[in-house]
Amino acid sequence: MVDNLTKIQRSYCMSKIKCKNTQPEVIYKKNNKQIISHPAVYGKPDFIDYKNKAVIFIDGCFWHKCQKHYKEPKSNKRYWIPKIKKNIMRDQEINMVYKSNGWKVIRIWEHELRKK
Repeated sequence: MVDNLTKIQRSYCMSKIKCKNTQPEVIYKKNNKQIISHPAVYGKPDFIDYKNKAVIFIDGCFWHKCQKHYKEPKSNKRYWIPKIKKNIMRDQEINMVYKSNGWKVIRIWEHELRKK
């Protein structure tokens, strides 16, 4: 299926997607004030807790293929499906690196933090 937006329109829409301080992240931060947001460390975790040696990732249901909420894209599948597979592979690699260095990896789905 062909994208129904022009390249300029699609680029504009994609530029509006936030990667920091999303609603789920703000909710998590409100309840966990002792952790550091968006540290400049490997894998770009959303939060890091040095005291408990833990990295925390808030994973979006679409971007990381949540089994409950993921819906395959209807357009531009040749781009999106490999992109999402790469995200999942990168997540696994990041998990392995942190765990092999004695860190806890906590991954929280965005739907677990969404306001009800």
